Amino acid sequence: MDDSRNAHGLVQWHGTTIIGVKKGGKTVIAGDGQVSMGNTVMKPNARKVRRIGEGGPDKGKVIAGFAGATADAFTLFDRLEKKLEQHRGQLMRAAVEMAKDWRTDKYLRNLEALMIVADADVLLVLTGNGDVLEPEGGVAAIGSGGNYALSAARALDAYEDDAEKIARAAMAVAAEVCVFTNDRVTLETI
Repeated sequence: MDDSRNAHGLVQWHGTTIIGVKKGGKTVIAGDGQVSMGNTVMKPNARKVRRIGEGGPDKGKVIAGFAGATADAFTLFDRLEKKLEQHRGQLMRAAVEMAKDWRTDKYLRNLEALMIVADADVLLVLTGNGDVLEPEGGVAAIGSGGNYALSAARALDAYEDDAEKIARAAMAVAAEVCVFTNDRVTLETI
């Protein structure tokens, strides 16, 4: 039985669902609002999806969602914003450079989070293992309800042309199936 503890024996803030859908010239990232600790819902309306780079010359041209530890995710958002500034808004290059740092830096290596990031050109999943993955078919999902949302989105893809409708329907499925996911969705579009 999983008691939701990490390697250090601390109770973890558990679960979320984040989905990214790229279709028809539109990219959407959506996430639920539930924050759980063990079997308790601590917060039902957290915002796990946001625009980044709003202060720089790219002014919100990148959207991102995270699953994992909140403080770790905010650290990663800040790092990605800095990499975007260094690489003039080129998301792919900034993501690769951040993933290198995340894997090799002693401090960053301990961060427990996954990210989905996107701009008008690419949709990527970033991991602490140094992975920068561009998902096949333009759909990616992470978190405890990620597989449910991914399956639903892939099933809907052949029948629906609107990325936002696919993301919202996939999130609804995940919220019904995953106990660590709720139906309070935050959604950003590029």
